Amino acid sequence: MGRAYQNRKESMAKTAAAKTKVYSKYGREIYMAAKSGGTDPDGNLSLRGLIDRAKKDQVPSHVIEKAIDKAKGGAGEDYSPARYEGYGPGNCMVIVDCLTDNPNRTFGDVRLAFTKTKCKIGTPGAVAHMFDHCAIFAFKHDDEEAVLEVLMEADVDVTDIENEDGLITVFTPNTEYAKARQALVDAFEGIDFEADEIQFLPKTTTQVEGDDIPLFEKFLDMLNDLDDVQNVFHNAELPEPEESE
Repeated sequence: MGRAYQNRKESMAKTAAAKTKVYSKYGREIYMAAKSGGTDPDGNLSLRGLIDRAKKDQVPSHVIEKAIDKAKGGAGEDYSPARYEGYGPGNCMVIVDCLTDNPNRTFGDVRLAFTKTKCKIGTPGAVAHMFDHCAIFAFKHDDEEAVLEVLMEADVDVTDIENEDGLITVFTPNTEYAKARQALVDAFEGIDFEADEIQFLPKTTTQVEGDDIPLFEKFLDMLNDLDDVQNVFHNAELPEPEESE
């Protein structure tokens, strides 16, 4: 599957304002995970993975604790997931995952990002069939056979496993996330995940070139600026930046 997963999600933590948005997105996601699966991370593997990921992204402990406390109290916002699909600049394929307390507002905001950059929002399922919905785990290890054996013993459906310079990357269907994560944590004490998430991986890529490049960047910026947007996945391939001499 290649290591393309590393570029699929756009990083936002560039400024203080962007960091605040990252905290808000994690807070919302942690709240939803705790509300639906229980507030104890030891018994809720999705929540455990989210907390670990948030800490890696330097989300302050008080943000994490506040989200869990809110779920414990049963009060707070009632978010629901929403997914939008369509075609971005250069006719690349895009999936936008949101958590929203107002679907009409969110749809309007996301649609505006599409129309303002000459893109086309599609119907549900318009492009999702061109992506694999995967759980991805990457960690330092030198024996992929041992990793595969652990996962097979735990009856995990492994889609692919790679070893590149001592970095093992495991791909499983998204539905196997919790089982696969638990098997790896149980088998390899102190495992430190470099990637630990569920993503949409494109089956093919689309070259984005020329005038479509700044349009694509504007499109992503508009989406990432929306509080309701959690993740943006795409199959765009941009040219490598030229190195200055």
